[in-house]
Amino acid sequence: MNIEMIHKKLSMEDLEAFEQSHHIVFPEKYRSFLLKYNGGYPNPSIYKISDDVGESVLNIFYGIGGMYDNLEKKFDIFDEILDVGFIPIADDPSGNQICLGVSEEYHGQIFHWSHDEENDDLENMYFLANDIDEFLNNLYEDSEE
Repeated sequence: MNIEMIHKKLSMEDLEAFEQSHHIVFPEKYRSFLLKYNGGYPNPSIYKISDDVGESVLNIFYGIGGMYDNLEKKFDIFDEILDVGFIPIADDPSGNQICLGVSEEYHGQIFHWSHDEENDDLENMYFLANDIDEFLNNLYEDSEE
């Protein structure tokens, strides 16, 4: 697993300020991920959504700061995901979101949110991994290359 760092390094102070301003405490493993990479492009980048849906490609992990793909903007755009206890942390080329569970029930778990299937319950949420480390370890390369 390799992540191309494209954003400036995140300080613990900036991370804590972000958490405080959004009334959120990230799971410890995701905090470590942000402090190490602060977003970026993963390689390999393919992940399996489900047997029925198939797979997708992780485009970019969002970072904290003034970059284009930052968590602050995504919090504003995807407030309907936030309402059910998830935050968008990455996307695929179709605009679907990879989300981190922040509610007690899903805390730390990683899900795929399909924007084509918007509804009020969690039918458009697909469980991917128990935490960010497991998700990163599950990414793979296209076998047809």
